[in-house]
Amino acid sequence: MLDLVIDARPADLGGEFNVARALPLRKRRMVGPFIFLNHAGPVNLPPDQIHKADVRPHPHIGLSTVSYLFCGQITHRDSLGVEQVIHPGEVNWMTAGRGIAHSERFEDPAQLAGGALEMLQTWVALPDADEESAPTFDNYQPDQLPIFTEGGLWMRLIAGDAFGLSNEVRTHSPLFYVHAVLRPGATLGLPRSHAERAAYIAKGRVEVDGHSYEAGQMLVFTRGADPALVAQEASTVMLLGGEPVGERFIWWNFVSSRKERIEQAKADWKAGRIPLAPNDNAEFIPLPEERSRVPAAEPLS
Repeated sequence: MLDLVIDARPADLGGEFNVARALPLRKRRMVGPFIFLNHAGPVNLPPDQIHKADVRPHPHIGLSTVSYLFCGQITHRDSLGVEQVIHPGEVNWMTAGRGIAHSERFEDPAQLAGGALEMLQTWVALPDADEESAPTFDNYQPDQLPIFTEGGLWMRLIAGDAFGLSNEVRTHSPLFYVHAVLRPGATLGLPRSHAERAAYIAKGRVEVDGHSYEAGQMLVFTRGADPALVAQEASTVMLLGGEPVGERFIWWNFVSSRKERIEQAKADWKAGRIPLAPNDNAEFIPLPEERSRVPAAEPLS
């Protein structure tokens, strides 16, 4: 039933912004089109240190970034000129396509006080036909994301389709992404209509087939399995997966079906050919030269 259990590893985004990273992993690069999952927070910084958590302008190609907050707020700015504050329960869906740069800033000191920021960011690899598409950005409000409740279970469909729910979030391939909250004793299944499926335990502890799993673990299930996740305590679980899009290479913030395209993206960022956000262009994260020794075919971990 379980193909793999992934323990999220600590990753440093710079400054004081540390995250737990479940994907990518050398043993499991992707689940459906999902190629990256970072869980940040709770972040707790004094107001005069808030700038340390900022993620300065940086580039992407070949993917969509999906930002979802449990609490706090973040200001997104990108090279399309978009400036968008994201709040809990909303979705920021940015498709990089042939190339985009963006920043994520924490500009309200109250949002980091007392662990008041917690978020998930996933990357969704684009199908071959969309890898070089024009970049886009969309924000979706909570009332655009259907909710299902039953007994001790609450679920919000972030994107795709699952459990008979669907929404208008613009995706590029078949997938599902669900935020589920379980009271102790509540049971959660997985949608059966998708080839690859996983559950990331953000909070709490769940039991599957007589074994207990805890926060910070991703459970990747075998195809055709029909698991039941039973909450041993109050728990938050993110369900995700979908149809595979084919082999993808990843290096730093770049994803592509072609190694040579990643090399081109490196050169483009180094030469300034990927524009910065017009309203956040005083600084940027330089190309990490020390990682250039890592083959583009290898996911960073």
